[in-house]
Amino acid sequence: MKGEMLGIVIVESGWGSMVLTVVLVNMYPSGPTARCGQLNIGDQIISINGISLFGLPLSACQNYNKTSKNQTVVKLTVVSCAPVVEVLIKRPDVKYQLGFSVQNGVICSLLRGGIAEPGGVRVGHRIIEINNQSVVAVPHEKIVSLLANSVGEIHMKTMPTSIYRLLTGQETPHYQ
Repeated sequence: MKGEMLGIVIVESGWGSMVLTVVLVNMYPSGPTARCGQLNIGDQIISINGISLFGLPLSACQNYNKTSKNQTVVKLTVVSCAPVVEVLIKRPDVKYQLGFSVQNGVICSLLRGGIAEPGGVRVGHRIIEINNQSVVAVPHEKIVSLLANSVGEIHMKTMPTSIYRLLTGQETPHYQ
């Protein structure tokens, strides 16, 4: 409806994402985006009304989002991405480095060509589970210990930190 904001919260997708654009991290329940029923949390928005958001700073993307309220019809082009990413790292022995660093549960760096890269590890993602054990409220040292001592198939679940912070109440959504 013309004059109505889309009712979404977007954040930068961050380095290591499939596409350098913005990610949908929240939808106002009665907003037009939620009502259309075609978007999901974690989707990457590629363009708004044919204007590419690829590589633009977050502020520019938010401006395109705000100006869309003057339109009767808004067309969003998205890449569907589940917010939770399942990671599988094959580590035959502890002598092999995992090839990524973690700070407070967040993946900070990734060694190109390391054993973690083909498994789906992404910089900027928060680890939420290691080998079916939740690490949401686990101290940094325990996460490092779990990872350092894991061998064989290491199963992890991760999600973009921005989504994690919204879901855990560390940030308040600001709808546009």
